[in-house]
Amino acid sequence: MSDPVSDILIFGAGFGTRMAPLTNDTPKPLIRVANKALIDHAIGLANQAQLTCHVNAHYLAEQMRDHLSDDVTVHVECPDILDTGGGLKNALPHMAGDIVATLNSDAIWSEQNPLDILMSAWKPQMSGLLLTVPIDQTVGYSRSGNFEFTTDSQLLRSESGQVYTGAQLIRKEVVLAHSEPKFSLNTVWDKLIQTGGLYGVSYSGRWADVGTPAGIELAEDMLLANDV
Repeated sequence: MSDPVSDILIFGAGFGTRMAPLTNDTPKPLIRVANKALIDHAIGLANQAQLTCHVNAHYLAEQMRDHLSDDVTVHVECPDILDTGGGLKNALPHMAGDIVATLNSDAIWSEQNPLDILMSAWKPQMSGLLLTVPIDQTVGYSRSGNFEFTTDSQLLRSESGQVYTGAQLIRKEVVLAHSEPKFSLNTVWDKLIQTGGLYGVSYSGRWADVGTPAGIELAEDMLLANDV
């Protein structure tokens, strides 16, 4: 890619309500899958891609601080949670470069590092690049799709399309242009769809959504099958 990416924000500020009762006294990113906290799976991917890690936190933030190493910058959202767009906007002044990566902490991947795929696929005309996966390659996911591809890999909204995996590259300027402190990245993506700036690339492996307690075992089974 012609535009280097050096920093990543891993989203870790949510309440994890679908993961209750496991999240009654533990933040969702610290729930363990295959004997490793979800956040550590995500940080491992970022380290493999040689990215500097930032994590946002809100619910039980002190547990997150205590768990993470000094190499990870923690951005605590207080007093209010800022949603995905606001959380990223809050962290951007501390992140280097014009383009940053983001990654959800509640997913497990079966094959190639998703961040490597994104960085290899990035082109200068892009304002945002989302990694998607076909629904039949998801594990523990029971909702509809999110996006479909045009012939030139731009994205359009579609419930019958592919699923957004929670991994993306995005230009800082399109997030900082949003005036409100609290907002969803969906609002940024919808504006980029209107201008033709939102693109996608599809993941070839299997992807596990660890959003509920049942998803933990499904993700572990996926990893075990991948190791065989």
